[in-house]
Amino acid sequence: MISLIVDRITNPQFMLALLVAVAAAATVLTIAIPLTEGQSLQKRMKNVASERDRIRARERERLNRQSDKVSLRQEPKAYMRRIVEQFKLGDWLGTETAKKQLAMAGYRGPQAEVAFLFFRMASPIGLFLFAAFYIFVVNDFGLAPMMKIGVIIAAAYLGIKAPEIFLSNQISKRQASMRQAFPDALDLLLICVEAGMSIEHAFRKVSTEIGGQSVALAEEFALCTAELSYLTDRRIAYENLTMRTGLESVKSVSTALIQAERYGTPVGTALRTLAQESRDQRMNMAEKKAASLPPKLTVPMIVFFLPVLFVIIMVPALTQVFKWQ
Repeated sequence: MISLIVDRITNPQFMLALLVAVAAAATVLTIAIPLTEGQSLQKRMKNVASERDRIRARERERLNRQSDKVSLRQEPKAYMRRIVEQFKLGDWLGTETAKKQLAMAGYRGPQAEVAFLFFRMASPIGLFLFAAFYIFVVNDFGLAPMMKIGVIIAAAYLGIKAPEIFLSNQISKRQASMRQAFPDALDLLLICVEAGMSIEHAFRKVSTEIGGQSVALAEEFALCTAELSYLTDRRIAYENLTMRTGLESVKSVSTALIQAERYGTPVGTALRTLAQESRDQRMNMAEKKAASLPPKLTVPMIVFFLPVLFVIIMVPALTQVFKWQ
């Protein structure tokens, strides 16, 4: 038995056939696994949203039982605040664009702004020192002195851009989640408005129902409900909702609600039209992605699929040729 196994392992044809079989099995699994997943992701998202609601309710009860006053606002770290105030980072690193990006990424309050300013200063310094230590002490890769300096400067520049790249990625993920669930939220909002609810109650009801699909959109609707309750000008609440989301569909809805507040136009008709346009836009985006799929698959098919097919087709013929020789 051992000699047979050794003979099989040392046989090139057997090893080549084994590799081809493994590659074919991996290809079949890659294609079949996404088809068997089903709606497990949606179920997990609903479970996460319900679990988050239970945790929030439990924490509220715990806070209500405490005798002393507890603030739910998270305060910045002491060392971060001290460094930011000492070097006055808000004057030369803090910009209005960065504040808007923090709000769009879901980071609110002074803690987020202080942490962003701190990492905006600390990340280039840290990457600069790490690159200098690695290049001059650990391994210089045989680079010239000017190349070493260039690598260190590039590391520092990467550290400057790292917080902005992180915010951009968070904004993209958040907007994708809200864009996916916004047509359903508009339908729910339309149903609530036509049922006779005020716009505040409608936003509150939709925020509780849409959390299973998009937690970010539920948070924005809940925050807009709070702003509608205490702001003197309701237009500011709608504009803040547009600014925090950064979506054109939300901007259209906010504009329609502002016009309804100012001129008394019916809200239901505008919401119905905007919901249909939002669904059409989502369908167009899906069709656009589907149309761009064949060009994207061209290179992977040439690199991974065609060699396997050539091996499967040519190996039996070559085996017969070498056998007769």
